Amino acid sequence: MRTRENILRAAAEVFDEYGFSGASVAKITKRAKVTQGAVYFHFGSKEGLARAVMIGQGDDLEMPGGTDGLQRLIDITLYLAEQLQTNPVLRGGVRLAVEQGEFGLRDDQAYQQWVEVFREQLTAAGERGELEESVDVADLAWLLVSCFSGTQLFSQISTDRADLPQRIVLLWRYLLPGVATAGVRGSLRVGARAGTDGKRGGR
Repeated sequence: MRTRENILRAAAEVFDEYGFSGASVAKITKRAKVTQGAVYFHFGSKEGLARAVMIGQGDDLEMPGGTDGLQRLIDITLYLAEQLQTNPVLRGGVRLAVEQGEFGLRDDQAYQQWVEVFREQLTAAGERGELEESVDVADLAWLLVSCFSGTQLFSQISTDRADLPQRIVLLWRYLLPGVATAGVRGSLRVGARAGTDGKRGGR
């Protein structure tokens, strides 16, 4: 298991740096300090390794705690924005999700995993009376993942994600008035590090 995890992390770093086409098994084995045989034993092929990195992109993340609901969802998205600046496993998995056509995949599992994470928080928000009655939780979760994905891609191209947390703040400031109840909007903290800078959502 340690060898497999070591290969996955090294592969994620190499895929993040070079993309699927530019990453070779030789580069990955050199980074992981293992033999090519070890890579093929655990993953079968470069494509199999890429899929494992893509699907496992969020496995080692430690999500922010707190009560389930809108505030925790905001905190999670801002945490992910920060992790995308520094975490090679997440970055590599996200890059592969975008480039997966290069290795013959059309797999939305990685996106669906994030839809489920967001949906859980939105379901809790609905139960707490934080969402407008017209909000469909499943639709909003899908929309939020789509918006987050597009925002991070645009930020990557523009600034290598240097401005990504600020862009996610902007996303929430425009989204919250349409989905959150008026009573809860004033209590939500939205900032580059939610809960630390005192900025308020919906204002």
